[in-house]
Order: sequence, then C-alpha cells, then structure tokens
Amino acid sequence: MILGVNIDHVATLRQARRGMEPEPLMAATLAILGGADGITVHLREDRRHIQDRDLKLLKEFVPVELNLEMAPTGEMVDIARKIKPDMVTLVPEKRQEITTEGGLNLKKQKHKVQDAIKKIKAENIPVSLFINPDIDDINISKQIDADMVEIHTGMYSNAKGKQQDIELNRIIKAVESALNIGLLVNAGHGLNYTNVKKIASIKGLRGLYIGHSIISRSVFIGLENAVREMKKLISEALRS
Repeated sequence: MILGVNIDHVATLRQARRGMEPEPLMAATLAILGGADGITVHLREDRRHIQDRDLKLLKEFVPVELNLEMAPTGEMVDIARKIKPDMVTLVPEKRQEITTEGGLNLKKQKHKVQDAIKKIKAENIPVSLFINPDIDDINISKQIDADMVEIHTGMYSNAKGKQQDIELNRIIKAVESALNIGLLVNAGHGLNYTNVKKIASIKGLRGLYIGHSIISRSVFIGLENAVREMKKLISEALRS
C-alpha cells in the first residue's frame, strides 16, 4: 500500500507571508526521505496555496508519483495536459470551503467529469475520482472511464463511537464494490495517527493520501519523522 503525502499546507504557510519559505519542493524531498511513495498537491482555481511554479518544479524534480488534485475545469485540464503529472485526481472545489468538503457529485456532473477524463487520458495520464463511499458514484466512475477512485474518508474521520463503525463499514463496502468492477481504489481525507489503522487494514486498497495530519505532526518532530511514523502505522495495520 502506497502513502501519498499532500504538501498543500506547506504552501499555505508560505502564502501567509507571500514569501519564499517554506518551500514545497523541500517539503516533498523530506517527505520522500521519510518514506513517502508519492506527493500530492491541489492546484486550486484561486491559488490559495500551491502555485503554478510549485507544480512545475515538483514535476521536474520529484522522483516518485506526483498526484495532481484539481477541479474538472477547462483551465485545470489544460494545465494537467501540459505538465503531465503521474496521475490526476479530480475533486470538487468551492471558493468558500476551508478544505474539500466531500466527493464529486457525479450524478450532477457526470458529463463534465467524463469530458475532463477523456481529455486527460488522451495524454496517457491516469485519472482518479474523489468520491463519497456511495455505490452509485462508484458505478458512474466506471461508466465514465475513470482508472481509479479515491474514497472520501472524512465522515469516518469526524465520527466517533458507533457512528465511526457505521462509516467504516460504508467505506469497506465501497472499496469492495469498486474492486469488483475493476477500479483501483485509494482512500483519503481527515486520516490521522489515531484513525488510520482501521482504514489501512481494508483489503485491496492501493494507497492512502494524507496531508494535514502529517504536516501538523512535522511542526513538532520534523517532516521525515512524521512520514516515518505514518508509514509505520500503515505497515502495522497491514500485518495485523
């Protein structure tokens, strides 16, 4: 199981002063030294954290999987086709949100997302869709030719007690359904050092994509160590 580390919030800190530090490329380097199998960045329409320059530098220097999260808009599709990251994850995006609030509404955006997938895959770039643990959305993802899905784990991450068990079961069923129809399956959003093991133990998952909790931990122990700790938890879950 791979670990993709999202470094958006390194850029968030930099943009607070509109300066040059901390440098996302350095963060990516340290994350890789700590064991990250991939680096994820979300290039937002409003450029609130990651900038176009960051994406270009990461594409040039990152030796592991570079995953570009982006909205299925014409501007972003053109950027993806030009930069050619190792994969693209299409996500919903709203200007007023603090972070991505849920999965794509494929019932409403099916044709728009399908058009984006077609154009991106024409450049031989694999496409993943960030979706809720919903069987209908999984089936639509397959219908519109996505290569993989990333199951939104935010509701699980925010829940407690019995409700968390309910959300975990929804994710397990979603993963099983996606695998049964030939999709690769990832998971992410809100995962941290206390809740990741139950998700990591789900059989068939290709990878986990985690950002905020790793960057937060790195403030106190350094980014290499923060990534190593998360990798250790994932490995323990896989062995159990």
